Amino acid sequence: MKSPKVAIIDYEMCNLFSVNHACLKEGLTPIITRDPKKIDAADAVILPGVGAFGDAMENLRHYELINVIEQACRTKPFMGICLGLQLLFSNSNEFGSHAGLNLVEGSVEKFPKESGDRRIKVPQIGWNKASFDTSEPIFSGIPNKSFFYFVHSYYVNPMDKAAVLTSTNYEGINYCSAVKSGNIMAFQFHPEKSGALGLKIYANWKQLIQTGRY
Repeated sequence: MKSPKVAIIDYEMCNLFSVNHACLKEGLTPIITRDPKKIDAADAVILPGVGAFGDAMENLRHYELINVIEQACRTKPFMGICLGLQLLFSNSNEFGSHAGLNLVEGSVEKFPKESGDRRIKVPQIGWNKASFDTSEPIFSGIPNKSFFYFVHSYYVNPMDKAAVLTSTNYEGINYCSAVKSGNIMAFQFHPEKSGALGLKIYANWKQLIQTGRY
């Protein structure tokens, strides 16, 4: 079966190498690009990202990528990773108030400094559990409450709780750590940095693309 061509969007705020490597390892054909024509021609799209929300949105506007991202989310499998998840939401309060892509309704919020009588270490850096429905095909072969790798100070809060794909508890705060909405699957954790189980997500995504069961 033909290897799906995956456009990894480069807007100069991305950890591109590890995402590209994960795609190659699991038999996808990645292309790192910000060319709208190449993104349109791909079978699937990944929006990675690290850094500040407002700066990322400015870069997406600068490189005229917003329309092509909106189109891709409507027409083909679309994966968001870390900041790439957050940018899909309506707004963020990171360093001010910023409008997002609004492809998933909801907000991006900062972890509080305290939970109960405890101070919280922010950002969350390291391995943590994700809870999910194991009947979801993207998690085929992955045990519930598996550990994945996180690096973030902000988390997403979708308006439609049916969009929550995984949830994670950090310092007593239970939050949405991945979403599924239409063609979109997006993760706060980094599957490409999460060992064999993280790579299994890429393998499962490949199968969903190939079989059209996305």
